[in-house]
Amino acid sequence: MAVRIRLKRMGGKKKPSYRIVVADSRFPRDGRFIEEIGYYNPTTQPTTFNVDAEKVQQWLSKGARPSDTVKALFNKAGLNK
Repeated sequence: MAVRIRLKRMGGKKKPSYRIVVADSRFPRDGRFIEEIGYYNPTTQPTTFNVDAEKVQQWLSKGARPSDTVKALFNKAGLNK
């Protein structure tokens, strides 16, 4: 099973907010997921980003790979592997 840490789109039309989830890479973007570990809202000023760092490190140690966007968010937050 290829596990990814990625964004799940929430919110209304033209008002996106995202949840950071751990999911199997074969599942749809907004479909089933294993665990929710945080959220990201780019529409607020300043942008809102909150993630459980312990769970991120736990999933990374188990072999989960973050998507490119999530990897950039983790780098901004200082959650490098």
